[in-house]
Order: sequence, then C-alpha cells, then structure tokens
Amino acid sequence: MLGASYSMKFIYDTGIRHKLFHHVRLCGSWDAEGRLSERGTERPMREVVAPDGAVVFEAEVDLDPREVGKEFRWSVVHDGPLGFDREGIVTEQHGSGHDALHRVFVLTDDPGREERYYLTHVRRLGARKVRLPNAPEPGLRFAVWAPNARKVEVVFGDPNSGYIADDGTGIDPARPVLALAKEADGVWSVGPETEPKLARFADFAGAPYMYRIENEDGALTYRTDLHSRAQIGTGDKNPNGAPYEGPASELDGVVSCSLVVDTEVVQSEPASKDGELVGEDDFWRDEFNHLNPFPHRIDDMVIYELHVGSLGFGKERPGNLEDAIALIDYLSDLGVNAVELLPIAESNGTRTWGYGNSHHFAIESSAGGRDRFRHFVRACHRRGIAVIVDVVYNHYAPNGERAEWHYDSAREENNVYYWYEGKPSDYPNPDGGYLDNLSTGFAPRFHEEMVRKLFISSAAALVMDFHVDGFRVDQTTSIHAYNVIHADGRPAGAANEAGAKFLRELSRTLRLLRPTTLLTCEDHSDWVLVTEHPDGAGLGFDATWYSNFYHNLIGDTGRGADCANLLHTAGMGGNGGLALDRFAEVLLTTRRKTVVYHESHDEAGNSEHSARTLMVAIAASGDAPAPSGELRRIAEARVRFVAGITLLSAGTPMFLFGEEIGATKDFTYDGFLENREDLLGEREGNGRFLFRFYSELIRLRRRHHTFATANIEIMSVHNTDRVLAFHRWSGPEHYLVVSTLSDTGFPDGYSVPVPVDAQGTWREVFTSDAEVFGGSGISNEETLTVSDSKLSVRTPPRGFVVLRHVPHG
Repeated sequence: MLGASYSMKFIYDTGIRHKLFHHVRLCGSWDAEGRLSERGTERPMREVVAPDGAVVFEAEVDLDPREVGKEFRWSVVHDGPLGFDREGIVTEQHGSGHDALHRVFVLTDDPGREERYYLTHVRRLGARKVRLPNAPEPGLRFAVWAPNARKVEVVFGDPNSGYIADDGTGIDPARPVLALAKEADGVWSVGPETEPKLARFADFAGAPYMYRIENEDGALTYRTDLHSRAQIGTGDKNPNGAPYEGPASELDGVVSCSLVVDTEVVQSEPASKDGELVGEDDFWRDEFNHLNPFPHRIDDMVIYELHVGSLGFGKERPGNLEDAIALIDYLSDLGVNAVELLPIAESNGTRTWGYGNSHHFAIESSAGGRDRFRHFVRACHRRGIAVIVDVVYNHYAPNGERAEWHYDSAREENNVYYWYEGKPSDYPNPDGGYLDNLSTGFAPRFHEEMVRKLFISSAAALVMDFHVDGFRVDQTTSIHAYNVIHADGRPAGAANEAGAKFLRELSRTLRLLRPTTLLTCEDHSDWVLVTEHPDGAGLGFDATWYSNFYHNLIGDTGRGADCANLLHTAGMGGNGGLALDRFAEVLLTTRRKTVVYHESHDEAGNSEHSARTLMVAIAASGDAPAPSGELRRIAEARVRFVAGITLLSAGTPMFLFGEEIGATKDFTYDGFLENREDLLGEREGNGRFLFRFYSELIRLRRRHHTFATANIEIMSVHNTDRVLAFHRWSGPEHYLVVSTLSDTGFPDGYSVPVPVDAQGTWREVFTSDAEVFGGSGISNEETLTVSDSKLSVRTPPRGFVVLRHVPHG
C-alpha cells in the first residue's frame, strides 16, 4: 500500500444530546501532506447526531503511509458555554502531566482505522434508546464495560420478583436471551443493527434485566447494569444469590434487576403511576420564575443541608421526594436559596444516609426515583432555590457483589472497579493489595479511565438530564491524599496522584458542559490546589467545607484545648473566659473559599460526643429531654449567637435541616427514623422563635451584597468579656457585628473600635435579642455616634447586634 495515503477518521463524541459546542476543530501533529510535524494542522469537524442521540463531531485525515509505526497526537478545540477556543478533551494523557489534554496513537497499516474520544459516557453505556437510519421507530441497545469477561448476555427478569438468582432462577422465559459482542476498550454491546429483536424500544420499556457474565475464570455470574437509570427494588431485602419469590418492591435496589428506562420523557404527575409522559424539553420549559432571583454564584448562597429520608414525620416509611417537594414552601419562607441533599444515588437499603452508593446514574428507588427527582429540582428552581447533590466517589457500596465487586473477574488484581497493588501472592492475605483511604470501603481504580468516566459521566447526567446546580464531593482527601495499602499501611502515592487527576477531569468536564456548575468538597488537607483552576494543576473546586470552623465554634466532638470550643464551653455553665482570640483567627480564614456551618450531618449526634446545637448549648446529650422554659430561652439565645456568626461570616453559610426550629434529637446514620422531628409543626410551636430569627437573618445576608464578599476584619476580641466584634464591607458599605457569649451581656454599652474610613454615625439593623425571636429586646434604638474612633454598643447576653454605617450626606 506504499504510495497511497491512509485515511483515518477522528470522532469526538460528547455523549450528550445537547448542542453545546460549535466551531469544533481537530488539531493533530501532522502537516498538510500527512507527515509527522511538531507544528501540526487544524481542520474543522462536522457535526452529526449519533444513533444514541449524542452530538458527535467527525473529521477525516489522510496520513502518509511512510509514517507507519510513528506516534501521533490529536486534540479538539471548540467554542462553547465556557468560551472560545477551549480544549475539548478533558482526559489527561497518562504520565504526561495535568496539561496533556490530547490523545496519542501509533499509525498502523489497518485500513479504515478510527480514533474516538468520548467526553462522557452518558449515552454510550447502559440500556439506551437508539434511532437507526430509515428505521420506523427507535430501537434498544445494551452496552456494558466488562474487559475481563469471556462472554456477556442480557437476560430479563420476572417483573414480579425483580431478581435473578445465582442459578438463573427468576429469568423471564418469555423474553429473549441476547448475546453481546466485544468491541474496543472492553465494551460489549448489542443493538438493532445485529439483533432484530431489539428493533422496538417500546417492547422493552420498563423491563427488568441483568447481565449474565462468564467471567475471566469461566464462572457464570449475574451483574446489574452500573449505568442503569433505575433499579426495580425499593426495599431492604438481599437474597444473597438465592432464589427469591417475594415482591420486587421489597428488594434492595443495589442487588435487584436494572430497568430499561426512556430517559427522554418525564412522568407529568410523579405521584401517580398513570401520569402522562411529556418530553424532557417540554418538562423543563417553565423551569424558572423571573420573580424569584436565582443564585448562580456560591457567594450568594445560603445552603440548607437536607436528608430526604428524615422527612415524612408521623409516617411509617422513610421520607421521600414527595415529602421534599412538600417542604419547598417551608424552605422558601425560611429564605434559603440552595438545598444540599445527602446522596440520592442508588444505595444499599432504605434506612441509610445514602453514602453506600452503587449505581451513580440511578436515583434512589425508595425515595421515588428519577422522575420525582426531576419534579423536585424544577419545583426548587421555580422558587429560586438551587439544588446541590452530595456525591460519593471515594468508595462503593460495602455489599456490592451484584454491583462493582468482582464484576467480571474473581481475581483480585482484575477486580476492575477497585485499585489493587501488585498480585495476591505479594501478601499474606488476598485482600492485601487493595487500598484503604479512611472511608468505609476499598478505593476505586482511578488509574482506569473507564472508572473515572463512570463517576464523571454520572455527574454530567445529573447536570444535563436533571438540571442539578452543583455537587458536594464527599471526602476528597480520601481520593487524593489518604490512600494506603491494606496489608501494611504503606502510602500509595500513585493512587493519590490518580485521584487528583480524576478530580481535575471531573471539574473540567462539568465546567465545559455548564460553567456555573458549583463544586464544593469535604477536604481536610489544607492543600491550596484544591480550590485552584485545573488549568494550573488545581482540582477546580469553588470552596471546601471548613470543618475547623465548626469544631472551634461548637466544640462538642472532643477536640480538646486545640480548639476554641465556644458553644460547648459556654454550655457547661459559668461565665469564665472563652478562647475567642483563637476563634477569631478561624473566622478570618472563612474568606478563603469556604463553606462554613455550625451543624452538619456528621456532627449532629453521629460523631462521638456530638449532639444537636440546641443541646450542646446547655451541655446536654441528644437523649436528654428537650429543654423548656428558662433553660430553652438560654439555649436558643446561644444558638442564635452561633448561627449569626455562621451567617455573617465571609464563607458560604450552611446549616443542617432542623436547626431552624431547634431540633434536639440525635441525627445518626442508623437511627434517624426513630428521631425524626416535625419541622412544620415545630415551626408553629416551640421552634417558632428560632424560625423567625433564621428567616430574618438570612434575608439580611441575602439583601446586602457586602455579606457575599470575602472582606472581613476583626475589630475587637476579649476572652474574659466573651466579646468578638468584626467588620464586613464592600466599597462604601460597612457593617459591624458585635457579639458576646457573656451571660449578662452589656446592656449599658461596650466600647468597640470602628474602621478608620467609617467614622461618623452608625445605626442598628439587627439584634438577635428581639422579642419576636424570644429575646428580651435589648437593642440600640438610637443612632450611634463615633467618639475617639469607638462606639458604645449595647449588646444582649448571649447574642449579637449588627450595625450599619450611615454615610454622610
């Protein structure tokens, strides 16, 4: 074939149906004659729509046959939501650094060769609707990644039981068994091109299925589809491979059959099985209400952390998304403009916080599934509330035998979704090569691109298909810093590097698809690159959860004298000094891209020594009786103090559901059902004063842009007097927050310095001691005048006031 050019086709597959990119160009390390060249060339790529509905870009290049055996590079540049001339390939070339955003190949003499890059696998894997040219209606394609499998088939389950046992019991004999063919990258697939039985998608919509895999050693196993959009089980039962004859509704979704789902339609009435199906574009058409401002920046958000399963007070079942939709009016009245959900991906069981994820594309079936979740997001958006989802990428569901564990091989080193170092013979026990990372399972195999794409594509689906606004990534330190070999605890540096690579690729992809996607994380490393842009080797997060703020402000988890432990110490009684100077340093740090909170899911009774804020305020445990009378009044005053510090800090404020009504019961991962609290009822009852306080202070923060800036300085701190005063400003606007945990306060005034550029007069705009908040009404009713660069501020016991500078003229 010497003398004839080799024609190669290059394909950039976005994996999504939305047309986001234009002016797409192929860049390659070849010249106009197809010879290897450092300067390279650029040519346009044409847009097509693939049978699976994904937007794809293609280009052909003729390469010189004399270059066979040489290594070439190619990349993609396009214009899109993120701007002009953006890199379209977000996956880092192995071993080449964070900025090596290209693909490589060695030219061979294979005719008709293709080079393909998938931005996401949203439409590549799973059970997907496909439209073939000239086909009268859509068909169905199955695709699964099983690189070690000898053989893969799709088998359908009995819809009544929804489970297929290890011996094949539960297979629906009325449905065909479909053989999949192996393609590139270890992907197996079958579709209507080769299997006429799959010509009509409608024949299979809603059908339960599993993959029957002959694994690497020849054993037959049954596995769920990890790219499934829904699992049939909505209960807690796990047959553990035995025949099952019970109802599908009682099965744990993790082990139950996957379902064929039409992702392009939405049920109009999510509470009814007979609701009309509408196209997703029509469903989202009236998503926003221009009368309700919507937050697009993390700085403008006040975040409400919510566990859906803890709703449904008075009902025998866990809370679900219908309960969450019913709570939106309550959230709107409270004034929060962002709700952060504990994980909602399919996880083990129903009595769970959701951190044992297995199927990242599927919404937890027991909570109501994908359609109810889309209704929840749309309802939030109509009220001006952003939706943030907690996602777990540092481990899988502990009992994942029908999911990730030994998916296509029983050999530990080929357990494809898990990182394994070396071979089993290297260790006394076969599990010695797995990695621990201070989470509840072994570490994922982040050096494998297909594993990284699983997580990244599921996040992309949440953004594109569910219109989720952002993510809180759980325990990122476990991904990029904590990895050690299980056998002996030796550091696994390569795993940490691969974890950081994954996080960079995650942030690149999401920002490429929608630049406003919010990314926060739980990270304890203090690594400056966590919140830096990935173009400069950063991980790309907007902010990190600042747990040190909580431990110093509340201090109920036994951190000792290294923390200020303000509320815990005050709650112990007495009016001695507090380490406010230590806390002042923490408060200043809130300006460094942080999410701050005085209560989160981890420390509301689940961590050792911890309890709900109202109980810590009086040094009571979560199983003690709720305070009443004078004791409740004192506790609420201290709660108002810590909530005020959080909401007026320079970080993005967040608090756990129930704080706004003074929840008292422990919130634990295995006891939340027994300890549910009546949010709606308490709002009108014992929690009415706190709810009013929260709603008015939240509106103060949201109304004034100053509180959304990083500008903060300490004006006064006195440990013995228990006083902390700080200044917030933006341009000519100045606010002074004067707070104290003193049991007597300073009703006759406390001298506080003011900023040099804010002399003159000040006026009180908020007091935590207002009678409508259950306080005694101590306030500064008259305009305050600066004297010798100081103000004398009346400060209530266990409370704070907010003053605003009155400009001259």
